[in-house]
Amino acid sequence: MEPKAGRDTVRRHNLSLVLRAVRDAGETTRAGVSARVGLTRAAISSLVEQLLEAGFLSESGKTFSGQAGRPGTVLKVARTGVAGLGVEINVDYVSVCVVDLAGTDRVRLVEHLDNRGAAPARVLARAARIASRALVSAAEQELHPVGAALALPGLVASGAVRSAPNLGWNRVPAETLFAESLAAQRPRLPALPVRAENEANLAALAELWFGGLGDARTFVYLSGEIGVGGALVLGGELLRGAHGFAGEIGHAVVAPDGPECRCGARGCLEQYAGQSALLRAAGLDESDGATAVAELAHRARAGDERALLALARAGMMLGRVLAAAVNLFDPDAVVLGGIYRPLSPWLGPPASRELAGRVVSGLWPVAAARLRASSPSTDAVRGAAGLVVQDVLTDPLAYTGRVTAG
Repeated sequence: MEPKAGRDTVRRHNLSLVLRAVRDAGETTRAGVSARVGLTRAAISSLVEQLLEAGFLSESGKTFSGQAGRPGTVLKVARTGVAGLGVEINVDYVSVCVVDLAGTDRVRLVEHLDNRGAAPARVLARAARIASRALVSAAEQELHPVGAALALPGLVASGAVRSAPNLGWNRVPAETLFAESLAAQRPRLPALPVRAENEANLAALAELWFGGLGDARTFVYLSGEIGVGGALVLGGELLRGAHGFAGEIGHAVVAPDGPECRCGARGCLEQYAGQSALLRAAGLDESDGATAVAELAHRARAGDERALLALARAGMMLGRVLAAAVNLFDPDAVVLGGIYRPLSPWLGPPASRELAGRVVSGLWPVAAARLRASSPSTDAVRGAAGLVVQDVLTDPLAYTGRVTAG
């Protein structure tokens, strides 16, 4: 027989329930929270007072009468105080954002940099300098991140990058190097805890937490950048695999005799549907990055034959790999993110044709909306910042008194 949970454990759990209930509702009252979580109004009142005192909630003077009984004052998650810092390091850019407890993107900085071939310590130090500027902007809004998360394009486990072929990184202690560089930028302030995660995983979590998936809790996420990343979310939980490397869909082989990939294999999906491959096939300069992707979309809209052929071939290859994933995991949806979102009008139809012909259940044509573009407001860096916020929502008591200005 398992021992009963202690009073402290129960209160921590209930604080989390209340904070999440207010966050999910946007605006509510104590009575509304009580109805949502099933605790007595007296218990809710005590928990709300603790969260107000700790600065996680705010209370306005206006009243809200959405429930039976006397109107109550409105509760919201606080727009100041605890926040999360996200940092994405990709092949041709570094992106940093700060989100508040509501998940709102409050600060965002992006620098377009060619990180290929640069020493990892130098890249991470540069990212820390950008992050330090974001923290200053956040402090001006009275937001104080209590942790940072790195989104990285490769195999990430135990805080280190095991392999990131497109960056040329192998066995890089990313968490440690970034944390040291960020601490050097803020010598008078306590060091922020740092964690690292695969960028496609974090983009998928951003879609789950902040996107427009509705009731869909099981989905495949495909992230197009210089490389091709993937993530699997099952029942609202990220599937990591035995060693944390699940979802490396970009290295599924679609043509065994195809071009050599940076990972060492031949004919990987990345060699047909990655950003560089797409731009080359369309006759565009792959070094132009985001500008060239926008030009590719412009040419496709104008009916340029080479652009349309490049997108049709990439979409077909995406569909073949996605069909295998759908047959394995039976998801509610397949989401196209990264550069695939603006290119989805041209990638989607050939991918859907492959899915319709290869998904063994025969159900794919019945629900065409299962293949969809990601939400405009979700990306890996927001997912990284959201990861910190989720930790706070899970155990707010652990973060009471952790806010430090600066």
